[in-house]
Amino acid sequence: MTNREKLLRCLSQVQFALWELHLYLNTHPTDMEAIALHEQYEIKLLKLRDEFEEKYGPLTANVGEGVDWLKNPWPWDIEGD
Repeated sequence: MTNREKLLRCLSQVQFALWELHLYLNTHPTDMEAIALHEQYEIKLLKLRDEFEEKYGPLTANVGEGVDWLKNPWPWDIEGD
């Protein structure tokens, strides 16, 4: 397993734990230990993501506003010469 794959696996594990804590906190919103653990995992995830992106490039595509491409004219909307 390459270093890249190891880092991706670690990212996936932390993201999974973070999501599980998120789901738990939906039903136990006053559990201070879980809240603190969620915050720790969130910080860890951000650090891992930054490390990965610094070494290997972005994990996700930057789409800007997200819907800008919908505002542009489509090929059939452009009138010919």
